[in-house]
Amino acid sequence: MERFKTFKEFYPYYLEEHRLPQTKLFHFIGTFGSIVFIILAVLREMPILFLFALLSGYGGAWVSHFFLEKNKPATFKYPIYSLMGDFKMFYEVLMGRHKVL
Repeated sequence: MERFKTFKEFYPYYLEEHRLPQTKLFHFIGTFGSIVFIILAVLREMPILFLFALLSGYGGAWVSHFFLEKNKPATFKYPIYSLMGDFKMFYEVLMGRHKVL
């Protein structure tokens, strides 16, 4: 896997690793769950909910990579860019730029 110097270079690779609509759906649900858990953690002052945010965001995403896409999540080599990619793809799904069903 090549080294990406910028997120702009990385994002096309990220999308290539998320070809299946089902994978995008798993990521969308997980990212949405993460957002909810982060908001709840702050509002309720319950730091344990940050752990649930991580589990929500990465759990379904990793399952979709291993069992649907049959590839390795980019998180292991590009953790920051992958997180940024999750949120960018989440936004693009909301805007109708990607099919998830």
